[in-house]
Amino acid sequence: MIRKARLQDARDIHRLITHFSKTGQVIPRPLAEIYENIREFFVFVPERKDLVAGACALHICWEDLAEIRSLVVSEEYQGEGVGINLVKACLDEARTLGVPKVFVLTNAPAFFRKLGFKDIEKTELPHKVWADCVKCPKFPECDEEALILKLSQEDF
Repeated sequence: MIRKARLQDARDIHRLITHFSKTGQVIPRPLAEIYENIREFFVFVPERKDLVAGACALHICWEDLAEIRSLVVSEEYQGEGVGINLVKACLDEARTLGVPKVFVLTNAPAFFRKLGFKDIEKTELPHKVWADCVKCPKFPECDEEALILKLSQEDF
């Protein structure tokens, strides 16, 4: 089941992000930051379990731009469409909010291309986005690729 995150999910989200950050798949996030931004997250909770096994956040950057970030799915559930459904939940929320463009910085560009995201140069992203990059442990040697999805106008 995919649903909006709740405060009690923060530690599980942090556990997943920490696990995948050790392999460089996502950027580490402090627990305090997850609590502060809990409303941005969607989570996957398998049936008959009360442990979060996947998470993804939609971070609003500006009036016309949001970012998909911190997409993580436990190894046990990878390949079952959980990541796709988490991203789709974020995109649905972006449509509801009226955000016309959603971008991602990722080491898995092929995954996002399958969902309709298109490659862009990082330099095309606004300077506000770079404020977050400065805090990243990979800065300034970022190995992530930038992709963007323009949501259809009829979605609004």
